[in-house]
Amino acid sequence: MSLKLAAIDIGSNAIRFQVTNVINYNGQLSFKRLEYIRFPLRLGNDVFKNLLIGPEKEDRFFRLMNAFKLLIDLYEVDDYYACATSAMRESKNGRTIVQKVEELLGLEINIIDGNEEARFINNVLLKDLDHGTYLHIDVGGGSTELNIIHKRENVQSHSFKLGSVRTLEQTTTQFETEKMVAWIHSNLKPEYGLIKAIGTGGNIQKLYELSYKSTKDKIADITSLEPTLAYLKTLSQDEKINKLRLNPDRADVIVPAGNIYIGAMKAAKARKILVPDIGLKDGIMQMLYEKHIPDALLGI
Repeated sequence: MSLKLAAIDIGSNAIRFQVTNVINYNGQLSFKRLEYIRFPLRLGNDVFKNLLIGPEKEDRFFRLMNAFKLLIDLYEVDDYYACATSAMRESKNGRTIVQKVEELLGLEINIIDGNEEARFINNVLLKDLDHGTYLHIDVGGGSTELNIIHKRENVQSHSFKLGSVRTLEQTTTQFETEKMVAWIHSNLKPEYGLIKAIGTGGNIQKLYELSYKSTKDKIADITSLEPTLAYLKTLSQDEKINKLRLNPDRADVIVPAGNIYIGAMKAAKARKILVPDIGLKDGIMQMLYEKHIPDALLGI
């Protein structure tokens, strides 16, 4: 028996699509990734400047959703979930575009808030943590989600209008950064003791890879990340692309995203950060899997 699931994560910078096959063989469950696509549409470029998704981006978005719907049909996916985050929810025409996609393509897209976004990721994250205290930092193109996790429970969450693409469009204010720091100071209680950070998102993954030759441990120290970030600030866009082999849509956002991660770590006095290779799409897959787990276990 197998169960095919698909996830679509519509972010402010990139849009991700994944198809996974859940296989039940002799009572043993296994997961195999059949398809993964990351497309840098960057909806945030339009939204964070004009509060609208322009005609060109709308057309490309529609064609991309059409391609994903075709793949969902071709793979004969049993269930899927598509969600959109800060750029789509802040856009004045976002809901109209989502409605058009559903009417013309039959593809349902859910516009979710920052707290729901954090819940999806935490659903995957929490089960692998010890009983310590963690500040989970998830920096996207348009927003940053912070979660305080204590004894494997999410005790506080907040979403801030701080993001890598938003910063490029010069719509991120110093005030929002100060709000984030103040929130960390007021919500991290003295009895929590030593705080470790957890970083999710493509930029912290890349910053970690650039800072360490071996990427097996998935733990980074702030004393290694800061020099890497300082070095990146000395490079032009072309140098980041050609010397470091960064994708163009990563090269221009890694520094503003890195500043947010490091700023949050310093506010929490966290010296180390765990960098698990998980994101929103993994939380979506976990939700779909749990929804179908009785069928999967029974072999239906």
